[in-house]
Amino acid sequence: MQRRQFLRAVPAAALSMSVAHAAPRPLRAVLFDAFPIFDPRPIAAEAERLFPGRGAELMLVWRTRQFEYAWLRQLSGSYADFAVTTNDSLIYALRALGLTLDSAKRDALVDLYAHLRPWPDVRASLTALRAAGLRLAILSNLSPAMLQNGVGESNLSAFFEHVLSTDRIQRYKPDPAAYALGTDALGLPRDEILFAAFAGWDAAGAKRFGYPTYWINRTNAPLEELGVQPDRTGSDLAGLVAFATRHRS
Repeated sequence: MQRRQFLRAVPAAALSMSVAHAAPRPLRAVLFDAFPIFDPRPIAAEAERLFPGRGAELMLVWRTRQFEYAWLRQLSGSYADFAVTTNDSLIYALRALGLTLDSAKRDALVDLYAHLRPWPDVRASLTALRAAGLRLAILSNLSPAMLQNGVGESNLSAFFEHVLSTDRIQRYKPDPAAYALGTDALGLPRDEILFAAFAGWDAAGAKRFGYPTYWINRTNAPLEELGVQPDRTGSDLAGLVAFATRHRS
């Protein structure tokens, strides 16, 4: 059968299926959320030091309100950056739990977000990704100062082409406009950029936007029920390095 006759004979649905299952495009870049890079555990440790036996409780309420305040402010048209929402949510959490902290200690606790250090596997993993020819960038809801301090104080600046805060457009992930900052900065189509997420909701948001997505689930959290799943999940950066280098261009 001639090619033209064959194509006429094949149902349109079958052709659509073959396109849908085509091989993914090769990866050319990895776009990280901040927390696969920076270890937030010292914040929890300081909360426990300040409030022995209640640090975990404080962190749970604080983190929940932290993201709720960010998203609620955006939705209500009263945007504030992550530093502001982090402080406001801590004030709420302390009040909700009947805990007291003077303003200086509260400011110091919030300021830990601007002085985070990398997880132990970060430098070697970034080195391997760069050696494989992959471009690297960060895209985070953290404020610009938090990101720049963390990258600079950790001597990681040379690894990243871009350190992007969603504050530049006053939109928080998982807003699609926030994820689009990555494609705009790197000048690549979204399916050539692997997104490395720390939180399950961020993995879902990035995947729905169209990024191939690797969830670095360092806390062994359950999968979010948001209608999409990451392409791969691992507990550290080793799996991400293997996946990204295997699919690089």
